[in-house]
Amino acid sequence: MRSLRKRVAYFLLFTAALVITVSIGYDFGMRAFEPGPYPPPGTEISLLHSMQVVVETITATGYGSDAPWTSPEMNTLIILLDLTGVGLFFLALPAVLLPVFRDALSTTVPTAVDDDCRDHIVICSYTNRVDALIDELTSNDIEYVLLEPDRDRAVDLYEDGYSVVDADPQSVEALEAANLPEARALVADVSDRVDASIVLTAKEAAEDVPVVSVVEDPELVSYHELAGADHVVTPRRLLGEGLASKVTTEVETDLGDSLQLGSDFEIAEISIRAESELAGRTLGDSEVRERYGVNVVGAWANGEFETPPPLSMPLERGTTLLVTGETDALRRLRRATGSRIRQFGRGETIVVGYGQVGQTVSELLAEADISQTVIDSEAKDGVDVVGDATVAETFRNAGITEAQSVVIALPDETDVEFATLIVRDIDPETEIIARAETNEAVSKTYRAGADYVLSLATVSGRSIASLVIDDEEILGIETNVEIIKTTAPGLAGETLNGARIRERTGCTVVAVERDDATLTDLDADFRIEAGDRLVIAGSDSGVNTFLERYC
Repeated sequence: MRSLRKRVAYFLLFTAALVITVSIGYDFGMRAFEPGPYPPPGTEISLLHSMQVVVETITATGYGSDAPWTSPEMNTLIILLDLTGVGLFFLALPAVLLPVFRDALSTTVPTAVDDDCRDHIVICSYTNRVDALIDELTSNDIEYVLLEPDRDRAVDLYEDGYSVVDADPQSVEALEAANLPEARALVADVSDRVDASIVLTAKEAAEDVPVVSVVEDPELVSYHELAGADHVVTPRRLLGEGLASKVTTEVETDLGDSLQLGSDFEIAEISIRAESELAGRTLGDSEVRERYGVNVVGAWANGEFETPPPLSMPLERGTTLLVTGETDALRRLRRATGSRIRQFGRGETIVVGYGQVGQTVSELLAEADISQTVIDSEAKDGVDVVGDATVAETFRNAGITEAQSVVIALPDETDVEFATLIVRDIDPETEIIARAETNEAVSKTYRAGADYVLSLATVSGRSIASLVIDDEEILGIETNVEIIKTTAPGLAGETLNGARIRERTGCTVVAVERDDATLTDLDADFRIEAGDRLVIAGSDSGVNTFLERYC
């Protein structure tokens, strides 16, 4: 806007100077070169008349009372004025007139927030991670403002409904215009170097406001910390952790020898398909236990594992449930979800791609003592099979038929989709955990046959949100499900519904041993008797709460 105002001012000054100069020349030429006295006897024609004729000639609106001219000198001057007028028009049209009209008709993006904007998040600036972050902020009723230095993009964002300010986040004035001193936090997500500059600027504008800096290159983390960043997020590291967590989450059992659940009672993972009859419902509305006789003890969604999952959790494509139940019950659930059922266990895992994401996955699998085979297109330390991941023979060389899971961590979304098709064609039962760069690629990767897909944008956006909302470090991925058998004297005489075990402890009763029988078909009205031995599933902390409360 400032540049346009300068162009308009320069154009008007140049035009005014030209008109005045030519008007003086025109007046002199009429007196010197045209035959007969000028002005004609009995008239008083001033310099203003000459200016009128010059303006009419330049703008091609007419020639006034002086036309036609007879002298070569004056005709030459008029020709030059005509050409000058045309030149001025074509010069002004793209440089001045069109921008002026565009600004007059286009959306005006704010250059500052309202004075009452407080406890908000300042985001610098828009990336594909922002949408996931904004969704989290909106769900927690936290306001935000995007600082966008690119005017055209700022207009597009503003028209799309984003809260945006047209300003450069590397300037103190812009951060003050966003009311940074009253903000909850600032997120810098442009590029590694620009983010460091934004961090320095933010600390100058409001030293006490927490700053989250997004860094692509892990080797540059220390520089952002030195600049003053309170938290540094490395998106590809987070994505690798999210992919690995789907494999490394453990189920620990302590059932004892006296309780034999037998081959008919299983722990399994089942993925929700878009076409299933459960898709679009919440976990509570699905009534999985009542309709299918299984217990949901955990769920993976959007890069996070929850145990127990909230009843409000939507069952949609990409949600994977950890369930317990009899074999026949699991088969009924499989038909309802249109999904494969993977028996829970930690078998051989193939990691495809050994970049930053793949290396993170491999490192975490090694820490969890999970056997793995790494595929990459280049020979390097840590790579077991060198080959093209879009060729079936590469997977056969890696032992795909013996693998329990495949983690596809390739950076190219097209390669991820094609590799997914290959794996699914070779082995319909292998669990496929895939990476996506953008949210747009997630649905295609699921359609190709993946069981679980994480996008870089979603994982990093949600992780940033966990920092700026709670101001806590991002939780690690070491999440275990513990299944134990115990007596619970404090529950004697209670029904499962009345005891509200899930709400109070976060645990789920999946079976009950009574006398010599093992009961697994437990409805809400099932009453616990003294002497019953309960099989419960929950997180480590949930199981401890259960034991302290009822045992």
